Amino acid sequence: MSRPELIKQFKLKNPKLNRSEIETIIEAFCDNINFALKNRKKIELRGFGSFFIKKIKERYSARNPKTGELIYTPEKNKIRFKPSKNLNKIINE
Repeated sequence: MSRPELIKQFKLKNPKLNRSEIETIIEAFCDNINFALKNRKKIELRGFGSFFIKKIKERYSARNPKTGELIYTPEKNKIRFKPSKNLNKIINE
């Protein structure tokens, strides 16, 4: 679902809000998630799932699959998402 589709769905459920208010709400929500993840905090949305940062170790023995050459991959952070039991149940029905 893209951002405009999300705004349309939000507008259908909340007809009293205008488009600019909905965009402000979505922007504030995304900014807060970005800020929390940047500060290495876990974000838990009950009934939906949780976002967290996982540190990926550096590797000296990684290989380029095309050439087979050994390469170095630096340490990095990845964003992970773990769905809630309710979301897993809904998806797997």
